[in-house]
Amino acid sequence: MKKIILGLAISLGSLAFAQEKTEAQSKSPITFGVKGGMNISSHTNGNEDNYYWSKYERNAKIGFNAGVFINIPISGKFSVQPEILYNGLGTKVESSINFDIPLARMDNKETLSLSYLSVPVMLQYNLLPELYVEAGPEFGFLLGGRSKGDFTQTSNIDGSSSTQSYSDKISMSLFNKFNFGIGIGTGYYFTQNLAVTARFTAGLTNVYNYGNSDAVRNNALQIGLAYKFK
Repeated sequence: MKKIILGLAISLGSLAFAQEKTEAQSKSPITFGVKGGMNISSHTNGNEDNYYWSKYERNAKIGFNAGVFINIPISGKFSVQPEILYNGLGTKVESSINFDIPLARMDNKETLSLSYLSVPVMLQYNLLPELYVEAGPEFGFLLGGRSKGDFTQTSNIDGSSSTQSYSDKISMSLFNKFNFGIGIGTGYYFTQNLAVTARFTAGLTNVYNYGNSDAVRNNALQIGLAYKFK
């Protein structure tokens, strides 16, 4: 009789422990997901206007990002989220230069598109079950890019002009193949699986392989959606 009671007690205890463990795991499981959205990217200014350019302006361009992530809970409200993303960055450039021979002005409107494989590692904190904030490093690896635009030469004598368009792959040797930045962001899950996300990443490394004393860096605002498989 004692053995039966002891057996029942052990069985009930094991079931209770198993249920408690299962519930604990179900509250904070490791989850996988996909995400994507729009990039509003730009480059910080160098000092090109101090050289022979009479005008050199960098402006934002639109790109996109897409990839996968894994969310790993590490405590009740904290989790780590590594991601692997295709990241379309770059900038738009408007520049002008004046020539004495011939007496003319050259205007250039260029879109520089750079493709990166990015690996952000975000530490997330849940302010609410549906709302989180995040911060962490992002590692990027340059895949390639393209420079596209128009040169317009205008005579300073009679005002006549001619325009030439171009679209070329970038010379990889001119660019830093590694990009490092720090990201901060937030996200809100308006369903159990689907979230709207926003993140700003400030680059810390030079985009180019020259001019380290006057580095040009990537900046990007990312707005998109994330879908978590549960």
